[in-house]
Parts: sequence; C-alpha cells; structure tokens
Amino acid sequence: MSRGRATLDPRFRGDDVRFMTKTNTKICVGMIAGAQGIRGQVRLRSFTEDPEAIGDYEPLTDENGTRVFAVTLQGVAKDCFIASIDGVKDRNQAEALRGTRLYVDRSILPKAKKNQYYESDLIGLVAQDGQGKIYGKILATHDHGAGTFLEIGTNKKDSFMLPFRDAFVPEVDVAGGRVLIAPPEGWIGKDDEVKV
Repeated sequence: MSRGRATLDPRFRGDDVRFMTKTNTKICVGMIAGAQGIRGQVRLRSFTEDPEAIGDYEPLTDENGTRVFAVTLQGVAKDCFIASIDGVKDRNQAEALRGTRLYVDRSILPKAKKNQYYESDLIGLVAQDGQGKIYGKILATHDHGAGTFLEIGTNKKDSFMLPFRDAFVPEVDVAGGRVLIAPPEGWIGKDDEVKV
C-alpha cells in the first residue's frame, strides 16, 4: 500500500486486520470463513487489495506451510467468495477448515516500490514524533472506506488512530523499525509517551 491509497497486493482491509499476520517468509492473504452448502465448498475471505487476486496465488498454504490448498473461485457471496478446494468433498470437511488462514510465500509478491508498503510490514514499527517522543508501536492498520489509518499504542486499550497521510506520517523507515508521526495538536493526550 502507499500512503493515501492502497496499490499493492496483499492489502488487508477493514475488520480483516485482526487476521493480518506475518511470518519471516509468508504473508496471510485470506481465510476460510466456513462451509457453503453440502458439496464441500467454502466461504473464502480475501485480504488482497484486489479480492479476486487470491485465486491467482499459488501455492496457498497454512501458516506452517505443511498443508497446500488448491483453490478455485466459483462465485461471490456478501463479503466473501464461494470456492472449492481440491480434496474437500463434503460439508464436514469444509467446516473443519473454518478459520484456516491461507498464506503465500513472500518471494512471489511484487517488490514494494518507493513510498509503497505492505501493511504487514508496518505492524510493529515504533511510532515517534520529531522531538523523539515515543507513542508505542503500530498495532494494526484499518481502512473502512475513508483511507488508511494506523492504530498506534502499546495495546488496544491505550491505542489511537492516525491517518496514514504524509501530513501525519511524514517518514516511514521499515528497515530502521520506525515511523515518524506528526499528530495534530490535541489529537492525543499530553502524557502519552510510552516505553517500548
């Protein structure tokens, strides 16, 4: 994703943020939400910027890489796809996969260009302002249609949202493990510096 608009796959969207995870070599691009019908089809939630792109990635694996899933998109339902998975023949097998996250090898994803970021790369970066005041880490990213927001803090209880725009996040240093933030005056409390 780039600041201002998302441009890279996979980008995790809205409420799907809770599923955004990263390993050293894999990125989660989707999740099996449950069974659909009685013939082994599943409801598949895609976390990619172009939701249909999940069907283009191969191989899809579980988090450990021990199980491979050959997925064929067959239709669309409310907020997910209807898909078949090779070897899954009935509702019980499909239901047993509920909650399975689908990963793709990081090496097959396009390389991020300047000022573009995979959202998973932002998670865990330390957020500090120009005076060196630390506000925590990036806990998650959210996009509910009004642009991307960074959730910053040490945990969900003390976190705050900041628009991921140049005016509020003037510098991103993934390699250095930090982002420079410029929250507007009054956006957060005066004593919000934290130890990370």
